[in-house]
Amino acid sequence: MKKKLLSTALAVSMVAASLSACTNGGGSGQEEPAPSQTAVENNTETTTEEGTEVEPVEELGYTYGEHFHSDDPVTYSMSFSDASWYPMTDQWVTEGVFAQIKERTNVTLDLTSIDSNDYNDKIALSINAGDAPYIIPKTYDESRYVDGGAIVPVSKWTQFMPNFTKFVEDYDMQSDLDTITRKDGNFYRLPGMHESPNQDYFFIIRKDLFDGAGVDIASLEKDMTYDDLYDALVKVKGYMVSEGMCKESDYIWSDLWCGQESGQGSGGNLLKIMGFSYNVASGWAVADCIQYDHDKDEWYLSSTTDDYKEFVKTANKFVSGGILDPETFTQDDSVATNKFYRGETAIMSVNRGQVATFTAGLDEGVGAGNYETYLMVTPKGINNYMAENSRLENGVMISKKAYDELGEEDFIKMLRFVDWLFYSDEAYDLIKWGIEGETYNVVDGQKVLADGWYCSGLGYADPTPDDETDNKDMRLEYGYAGGNFWYAHRVDQRDDNLTPALQDFSKRISQYRDIRPLNPALASTADENEQINLWKTPLVDNINTWTLNFVTGKKDIDKEWDNYIKSCDDANAKKLIDLYNEINKR
Repeated sequence: MKKKLLSTALAVSMVAASLSACTNGGGSGQEEPAPSQTAVENNTETTTEEGTEVEPVEELGYTYGEHFHSDDPVTYSMSFSDASWYPMTDQWVTEGVFAQIKERTNVTLDLTSIDSNDYNDKIALSINAGDAPYIIPKTYDESRYVDGGAIVPVSKWTQFMPNFTKFVEDYDMQSDLDTITRKDGNFYRLPGMHESPNQDYFFIIRKDLFDGAGVDIASLEKDMTYDDLYDALVKVKGYMVSEGMCKESDYIWSDLWCGQESGQGSGGNLLKIMGFSYNVASGWAVADCIQYDHDKDEWYLSSTTDDYKEFVKTANKFVSGGILDPETFTQDDSVATNKFYRGETAIMSVNRGQVATFTAGLDEGVGAGNYETYLMVTPKGINNYMAENSRLENGVMISKKAYDELGEEDFIKMLRFVDWLFYSDEAYDLIKWGIEGETYNVVDGQKVLADGWYCSGLGYADPTPDDETDNKDMRLEYGYAGGNFWYAHRVDQRDDNLTPALQDFSKRISQYRDIRPLNPALASTADENEQINLWKTPLVDNINTWTLNFVTGKKDIDKEWDNYIKSCDDANAKKLIDLYNEINKR
């Protein structure tokens, strides 16, 4: 056994922090908190044949690493994105997930609950006012906060986070972290990290209706294109009409996560999934409309290509052909789900967490035993890529207020708690599953919910929905399996809740689809980043408007193509692309 001051992970972190050609902006011009030499030298670890473990120094007054516990009680402030469909209750604090965190760590979280619909705006206000909580989870885009100096460049401090650095080393995450690293060599968000990309959104179909129409979707999906899907749905609609399930004038596809409620005027999930199969960043991904051509080593606007034209023509084909309801792009999500539950539609988007909910809806609407579903691999366009290619997801910002008020020693202590909370196996299992022997059991090596519990967030529906007294949803009751903490992780842990149907889907999409190459880092300065945002916002708005008009048939893309291109040029598209490529050549 031997002591060492710097682990390999620390060395990787320090090298990464010294690189100048990274991404997205220059960082703050203000002096940013960085660890002292004394703190670095005291950051010792123990190396054994089994691996690297943290050896706590007795005078620290706390243990950290696989487990975290403070000798003295401490309190850290944290924001909480409160979802209306599973709102936080006092019971979460007194008996549930926050009580269990406190019991294990002696840390009390002083929570600021913010409605999820207002979360980003309220966080921005608190940061600008200098009153942000110490810990800010559920952060998707930190760029608006970096130049103000109110957010800590956490990459300087990850050397004190053994769970984080171990994951980076074990799964070679450095190139992924480079995509969120800024020109100053730092990243400002602790991201959720996946061992492999996770295609969380896909399609659920009524297999019984496809079978009735003579369409064997399981044998088709490996090589199925969107044109093939259209042909299949034409047959399904014909079958439904012949059986009196719908009229010829009805649509059999009404989708959610695409309207104003959750699509935010972009076409949402559907156009994101479909767009990437045509090399186009659209829908929820439209902010990344500027894509990178690896062969040409240049950036381009994916929304003005021939591929884009083919993409919107194909999407419009479903609308003009009487398959996809154009109200998909304006309606509330519940309109789509209720139509599916009543048996009026044959296909709809779904994610892993909603499969159980949608199944329960069908049980009530169509009747248990009267239908069969199938989780379908997303079709191909002109490539074989799945929509998701990143191994990073939303993550945690740390406010400079934490460093200023705690001081370096206690700030490092807090970071080690954050490291445990978001990156340790112990916390991951606790936050996702609750307490072994109470909310879940391990049977033949597999975690299963204990009797009396279900959890829609894990894909477990209430087995007896008509009886409200016998089973409880552990997410509603205690706050487990909530989105504020449950980020990414190893594949075996990420997928340990999946039903056999979801496990089968995960296996099929991994076998049938490829992973799209990542865009490289863009070493823009703070001023360049500001200019990019000024140009990109109206350009994206313009693209969204035209795209939805093309898809719904309000505008003909062939007749209006020149006008569309001009509208993009008028919105500074060419200047934006030129700036990207100018930065790329430096």
